[in-house]
Amino acid sequence: MSAAADPFQHPSAGKLRLFPATRRLEGAPVLLDVRNVSVDFVGDGSAPAHAVADVSFTLREGEMLGLVGESGCGKTTLMLSILRLLPQAGRITSGQVLLDGRDLLSLSERQIEEVRWKEISFIFQGAMNALNPVRTIGDQIGEAIVCHNLARSRAWLGERVRELLELVGIGGGRKDQYPHQYSGGMRQRAMIAMALACNPRIVIADEPTTALDVMIQAQILELLDSLRTRLGLSVILVTHDLGVVAEVCDAVLVMYGGVTAEYADVDTVFNHPQHPYTQQLLGAFPDLTRPKNRLLAIPGYPPRLDALPPGCRFAPRCPAAFDRCHREQPDLHRLDPFHWASCHLVEPG
Repeated sequence: MSAAADPFQHPSAGKLRLFPATRRLEGAPVLLDVRNVSVDFVGDGSAPAHAVADVSFTLREGEMLGLVGESGCGKTTLMLSILRLLPQAGRITSGQVLLDGRDLLSLSERQIEEVRWKEISFIFQGAMNALNPVRTIGDQIGEAIVCHNLARSRAWLGERVRELLELVGIGGGRKDQYPHQYSGGMRQRAMIAMALACNPRIVIADEPTTALDVMIQAQILELLDSLRTRLGLSVILVTHDLGVVAEVCDAVLVMYGGVTAEYADVDTVFNHPQHPYTQQLLGAFPDLTRPKNRLLAIPGYPPRLDALPPGCRFAPRCPAAFDRCHREQPDLHRLDPFHWASCHLVEPG
């Protein structure tokens, strides 16, 4: 399709932007700057659950950030707060989410709707439940384009949907089929196509391989990584799989109990982890180069967010905890230019 025939009304929403595969992150501009975001869930007469507390990170152009931690540590809540998609009981109590310097938390509902899907899109976990079973895949992918008034004609919209499906490895002729006619892997690919519909700069993928078998998981993750390179996307990947993070991510944010445990580049986190929780997570991950090594197990369970322990939230399960850990929540200490950890053991002096 020529530039003259471009049916998009928005200047940034034409053909998919392609960038060379040799693109480097060094010196890349910061797209998203999340500063000290805190989120509470408020119940009827019960104590608030402090789901996220003072979490910060940055996302650069072309970067893939891995967000890891056990279930219930606040990963999905943090991601939903970026686009203000929290359920009714959720409250963003403090912080800033800066996109190109504009605070998304200060925007009106109408203004934030312009950001969703056009600037930042979301791949929700569980494609089986995320797709409407009584509407065709093509209709669901095209809905965001229509809602944002980006398509000028029905014919062009059909071609755009076909292009998006082919981009993620599905034949464009299958756009008129229903979700039950797709396999699990194809439904997840359709969700990725939907996330790319309005040409966003940032994609949040919340456990995009949940309930898929190992081979399909590998295909989906390879697809995400290749799309990041081809389209110049910045990606936040929420996952439990440390192997995936090591393979495709540039930086890692480790969360525990709603707070930052450790934040650094992927090489530092995997080779020089400083927080005991990060060390325990890596110890529980099988190393194929050392098949005789015994896997670690972290005793106990993550804390209830409405009944947090005093002091460090990991202290009740930490093998290195001492008295101060049970009394005082550690600060987030900067160990290197791009390495932070919240532990009394790494406190300077």
